[in-house]
Amino acid sequence: MKLVLASGNAGKLKELQAMLADLPLQIVPQAELGVGDVPETGLTFVENALIKARHACEVTGLPALADDSGLIVDALDGAPGLYSARYAGSPTDDAANNAKLLDALRDVPVDRRSARFYAVIVLLRHASDPQPLICEGSWEGHIIDELRGSNGFGYNPVFFDPVHGLTAAQMEPTLKNTISHRAIALQQLKQQLIQRRFD
Repeated sequence: MKLVLASGNAGKLKELQAMLADLPLQIVPQAELGVGDVPETGLTFVENALIKARHACEVTGLPALADDSGLIVDALDGAPGLYSARYAGSPTDDAANNAKLLDALRDVPVDRRSARFYAVIVLLRHASDPQPLICEGSWEGHIIDELRGSNGFGYNPVFFDPVHGLTAAQMEPTLKNTISHRAIALQQLKQQLIQRRFD
């Protein structure tokens, strides 16, 4: 059975496809089915994920999975948060976003740079599905004052995981894909799929 990945983010698609590889589903990025991005007008991560999944369902007639995620920095009152991808403006630019974040935290001491990656993953069986599967995951860490590592995307080079002593960008994908916010949410999703016998 086909499942549409409702995202145009290449890095996110790569991670999701790797983490969903063990499911008996044919995972298809939305672009391969002619689905474009939809304006994310929600006021929460859940609302935006639902908007993206519903749009992909409507266009393709297939079940769709969408992720909405972001970086939440406590010293910045939760910013960049919902607007993480376009923190430095549009179009999205990882380097500009990281530069703006480090500048905003320039005078904030290390012990006050706590942050977390947060993800909501939604699966809709069809556009009017009254019971969407909704899962969330959070990955705790803090923001360092320089970029380290070349793996991953987004804020990975400045997000430090104290448990492993590495930034997200210094981690091998196999490690990151077992401990990240997205990995935690997807594990929940897989459990719900088993329980609900998704079909």
